[in-house]
Amino acid sequence: MQQQLRKQAAASQAGTTGRVSRRMVCKGALSSGGLHAPPPPPAWPGRVAVPELKPSSGPKSFSLLGSTGSIGTQTLEIMAEHPDKFQLTAMAAGSNVDLLAKQIRQFQPKLVAIKDASKVPLLKELIKDVPQQPEILGLLHVRSPWACNELMRPWHIFAQPVAACEAPQTPNSILRPAVCVCVCVCVCVCGPFVLPLAKEYGVNILPADSEHSAIFQCLQGVPDKGLRRIILTASGGAFRDWPVEKLKEVTVEQAITHPNWSMGKKITTDSATLMNKGLEVIEAHYLFGAEYDDIEIVVHPQSIIHSMVETQDSSVIAQLGWPDMKLPIMYTMSWPERVPVQDATWPRLDLAKASQLTFKAPDRAKYPSMDLSYAAGRIGGSMTGVLSAGNEQSVEMFLDGKIHYLDIIPLNEACCEAHKKDWMANPNLEDIVQADAEARRWVKEQVESGAYKSKVFVTV
Repeated sequence: MQQQLRKQAAASQAGTTGRVSRRMVCKGALSSGGLHAPPPPPAWPGRVAVPELKPSSGPKSFSLLGSTGSIGTQTLEIMAEHPDKFQLTAMAAGSNVDLLAKQIRQFQPKLVAIKDASKVPLLKELIKDVPQQPEILGLLHVRSPWACNELMRPWHIFAQPVAACEAPQTPNSILRPAVCVCVCVCVCVCGPFVLPLAKEYGVNILPADSEHSAIFQCLQGVPDKGLRRIILTASGGAFRDWPVEKLKEVTVEQAITHPNWSMGKKITTDSATLMNKGLEVIEAHYLFGAEYDDIEIVVHPQSIIHSMVETQDSSVIAQLGWPDMKLPIMYTMSWPERVPVQDATWPRLDLAKASQLTFKAPDRAKYPSMDLSYAAGRIGGSMTGVLSAGNEQSVEMFLDGKIHYLDIIPLNEACCEAHKKDWMANPNLEDIVQADAEARRWVKEQVESGAYKSKVFVTV
């Protein structure tokens, strides 16, 4: 009986969802044109060595880039709940000056940066009665809150992908002998530049998104060369139960309503297109060194298993928990420690209540972002950052009602094709920022000039 089950499993793996057939499908999405960059050194090459847990000498200091976004506000909630473990030293935000002022009052950082420098006077006015006044600067003037010596090299939380592209260009200030904490698409965009520096300066890059945190946890204890495969789970997003034919009816309101997670509009839209998972495939390759043929996606509607790893002996290790971003964020902040929590604010996983865990292969016709992402990842170099930037601009234009949902991935692919003439195998930070800006400009210009013809919208 056991032999029969093994044969069935092997036959299933060799089917349409197997690694060989996936590679064949991926080749059709974005032709490489002979472009291929050697991968940068992974942050955690197939295993995670856990350092010895030492007695705490006080709360860890953090600088937070992207404090007013979804990840940033959840990070601050964790800090507020555990002031004995974490303290905020510096923070940066985009343009939400009212929320930023409230955060400054509550957490009293030493240094604050706001991307919209024109709002610095207003921010200073809003916090003029705060006893301990922070230094406030526009993000364009101080590209890194941790560049100041008085910040005593805190841990860094990237809670906003653009902030990673605003990082300083000098190695001593971008990567100091402290631990960087990255979320969103920071690694996907800046991996070719940042990962070699991280290795050179001995900096740990810890993933705080749920899937890569799960992989990070599962790899602890796996021996050298013990990793065989990474399995990323995907909720399937807002339209996982829709037939492909119905997607032409998608509205913005429907796309930003996630069945499981509470997230911002952009990432919720990415979950619907599965673009988030495509970028996570690239990030998994950069972080853990797995080949693209050894990274797979499976749709798991309940979002209880956050990702899995298969070891060389075919064992599969999974990390489970309720769909709540605060858990992977806090684990990243506290690693290698496990911080005790209260049931009232951190409900325990009840498998009986979860009832059932189901899985299915993703529909490639419904999610063309998958093949595009694998293809861009295999090209590597500056292409992964262009894919991310082009997608951000496409999603923004979708949310503004300028393009249809079904235009997002075709625009992303066209943007990547256009970038081939300017592609760089080993981009530096300036190259990455420039390619990022050009990708956004290209997508916006294609739509606003009418060069891109929507297959869904009909203009009169």
